[in-house]
Amino acid sequence: MFNKKMVTDLDVRGKKVLVRVDFNVPIAGGKVGDDTRIQAALPTIKYLLEHGAAVILCSHLGRPKGEVKSELSLKPVAAYLGTLIDAPVQFAEDCIGEKAETAAAALEPGQVLILENTRFHAGEKKNDPEMAKQLASLADLYVNDAFGSAHRAHASTTGVANYLPAAAGFLLEKEIKYLGNTIADPERPFVAILGGAKVSDKIGVIENLLEKADRILIGGGMANTFFKAQGYAMADSLVEDDVLDTAKELLDKAGGKLVLPVDVVIADAFTADADEKIMDVGDVPAGWRILDIGPRTVKAFNGIIAGAGTVVWNGPMGVFEFDKFAKGTFEVAKAIARSDAIGIVGGGDSASAIKKSGLEDQITHISTGGGASLEMLEGKVLPGLAALDDK
Repeated sequence: MFNKKMVTDLDVRGKKVLVRVDFNVPIAGGKVGDDTRIQAALPTIKYLLEHGAAVILCSHLGRPKGEVKSELSLKPVAAYLGTLIDAPVQFAEDCIGEKAETAAAALEPGQVLILENTRFHAGEKKNDPEMAKQLASLADLYVNDAFGSAHRAHASTTGVANYLPAAAGFLLEKEIKYLGNTIADPERPFVAILGGAKVSDKIGVIENLLEKADRILIGGGMANTFFKAQGYAMADSLVEDDVLDTAKELLDKAGGKLVLPVDVVIADAFTADADEKIMDVGDVPAGWRILDIGPRTVKAFNGIIAGAGTVVWNGPMGVFEFDKFAKGTFEVAKAIARSDAIGIVGGGDSASAIKKSGLEDQITHISTGGGASLEMLEGKVLPGLAALDDK
């Protein structure tokens, strides 16, 4: 159950509200690329403006490591947001200190101010109380709507909540409800699909889902580690040798719940135009590597997805950046879209694949947070959520 205060529980009229958003979006040539995360924050921003608040937005962008890097400025995001909402959007050249304080002090209800990248200060990632206090001093209330950063205990995601009344925005609530509640009480059969490069990133997720899911379908580079744990030669395929024992233990523990590919697409080089072959799972010939799941696997996975009540997907089935090796990923995306299941896609590459295949309207929920959605699948409590006031 969602037991945190919501933005709707706050009296925001005439107040300055500091909102932590996730505007960590791709920027090329000074222009915003994919605006999914900005669009996802609009309901909370518009609600605050309609209810007479002055809105101060803060976010990180990229990994500036505590230094000012002009290519990671949020200035282009401020300009872009101005085209999406019917309110003046101003920009402050810093997120704390004199520039931020002056801009925040002058802000009127119905106006929006975007602060500069919080990670230009080393205190952000250290969750420095002094930085949190300075951020909090700009506003009367705090709202966290940054699901994509809710798994981080940073100054702007948890620290600020120590100094201001703190509530959740609509996006944060929606994400927690879909990811948390659905996994706690899923429509069955509950099928999880896990892909991506590494098993090590998802050991906790697999362990948690083994107790909750009816089937776990494994694809992507992480499947190779399971194959090697079963004794197959993987040649030049990506394998995590240091987790082979763990992979073996998970297979033993799974008792048939873990479903591995039965055939794979192999390539003679890690390039977009490599020669490829389809082979049954077995010893990969020298000089070759697995880059996608094969057609028999796609068919088997699709059959399982078609009968599911709930499907949660996190991680691509192959190297989908190369068209030749994207088929497995796109076929899984189509299968989820075709099914009658509640379909939940964890952020990152899986979300990009759904977008690329033009199927986002046919998926129940596409998460805005890769790392945060993984931690929820692992059953962890997100620091950014825990820091908010209880109802």
